[in-house]
Amino acid sequence: MEPTLHTGMTTTEHIRVDDDRCIAFMGEAARVYSTPSMVSDVEYACLRLIQKHLTKEQSSVGMHVSIDHLAPTPAGCEVEVSVTVSAVDGRKITLDARVRDAVELVGRGVHVRYVIDVLRQTRRIQEKAHRIAHQNQPDESGA
Repeated sequence: MEPTLHTGMTTTEHIRVDDDRCIAFMGEAARVYSTPSMVSDVEYACLRLIQKHLTKEQSSVGMHVSIDHLAPTPAGCEVEVSVTVSAVDGRKITLDARVRDAVELVGRGVHVRYVIDVLRQTRRIQEKAHRIAHQNQPDESGA
């Protein structure tokens, strides 16, 4: 991790609330920004902010998220997702998030990410997938 990442750093992204980001279970007239989409938008804004300060061999993974969805945002509107680094503890990065539409604050929360070595993480994932695949194989002893 580069030493350029520090508390107080912030970024803001503007996102159109398209149909893919909306709930549909209340009908077309009540399509609004979904909580899972808000969480995803916050997570990716955090990832992009941190990634600028990592080496090409590194990335970051989410390890905690806590988002309060405070108000509905109708489909077709734009939200502003702002994230700010609130703590850097070694490879553990904590970020505060605020999500606003044109009228009000619609979400707020905290997201924690951990800086990882991509190659090492890929090996760990492959090893785990291998262990899982072998757990699910039938017992060849006939027992």
